[in-house]
Amino acid sequence: MKAITIRKNKGFTLIELLVVVAIIGILAAIAIPQFAQYRQRGFDARANSDLRNAATSEEAYFATNLAYVSCADAACVSSLPGFALSDTVTVTMTAGGSPAEPTFTGSSSSTSGSGESYAYDSAAGGMQ
Repeated sequence: MKAITIRKNKGFTLIELLVVVAIIGILAAIAIPQFAQYRQRGFDARANSDLRNAATSEEAYFATNLAYVSCADAACVSSLPGFALSDTVTVTMTAGGSPAEPTFTGSSSSTSGSGESYAYDSAAGGMQ
């Protein structure tokens, strides 16, 4: 009498593995560009936020010294009270106006963002 051997196959077939790899590839092709866009928007939001914070610090400086400060990047960090500049952001603040009516303008952008630039004008009422 012959012995009957039962062979149990464990694992996946080649077709099943190829289908899974194809699905993962399709999901990655959709997700990676979306992630890059989300990241750029985050850097742009950081530049916008830093400009608003610099404007608030300009007003705090004006309340103490009755003048606005002209500065750029690291100089703004040391000149404006409580202002902290984010890593990829560039900020420029410019004092202007007359001695009777001082004003300031500011601009910011992020080197890692979409390239969008933000502007602040105290005479026009804020963000432009």
